Amino acid sequence: MKKYIPNFITSLNLVSGFAALILAAQGSIVTASWFIAAGMIFDFMDGFFARKLNAYSDIGKELDSLADVISFGAAPAVIIFMFLTEAFSSIPMKQIYISDQRDLFLILIASIMPVCAALRLAIFNLDSSQTKNFKGLPTPANAIAVISIVIASHYSESGFIDSFISSPAALIMLVISLSLLMVSRLDLFSLKITNLKLKGNEGRYLMILLVALSFVFLGINATALIIPIYIISSLVSVYF
Repeated sequence: MKKYIPNFITSLNLVSGFAALILAAQGSIVTASWFIAAGMIFDFMDGFFARKLNAYSDIGKELDSLADVISFGAAPAVIIFMFLTEAFSSIPMKQIYISDQRDLFLILIASIMPVCAALRLAIFNLDSSQTKNFKGLPTPANAIAVISIVIASHYSESGFIDSFISSPAALIMLVISLSLLMVSRLDLFSLKITNLKLKGNEGRYLMILLVALSFVFLGINATALIIPIYIISSLVSVYF
């Protein structure tokens, strides 16, 4: 019976991602973001219980990737699509034909994210070298980058973040940047800590320090900096 526990938890990740898709499409962006965050917790827990129960399986590995595509690829992309739609709504479209073309363009832009998330996960499943470090941005990090902006915007009064999510150019740049990072071969460290020694964990401790300082000085707005700090800390750790 215990061998089914990790797969059940992975299924909860998928359910969370599906709920986030529906909620985001209905305009409940903040609630959708919290469901994505719940999916991240389930994504961590399935691996944790698989290790503790020694309940690894090929089906579990594939199911995990399929759930991640939904929760950390498709769901964040729908949130971005909703932001793009709202941002472009301020641009007058007098002709129906032009408006339809715009909607198709926004769908194509947003679809880059789930496609690159699926490619990233397919590569990860076939690459045995990604144990201690990742090649490319992990899909949960992609999701964090998106929902952190939502959370910072909703729970703070930052004019900068509000301006960011209302800018079509900024949102398109965000989609393209995150998508390319997922399929890149950039070395980024894993957040799994096997010991508490400084040696070998320099980047992780640097990230913890920078994130803590960001929250001290910026409050909830610092959530939007978590992934940039993660990337910078990884580059310092891996390349320096």
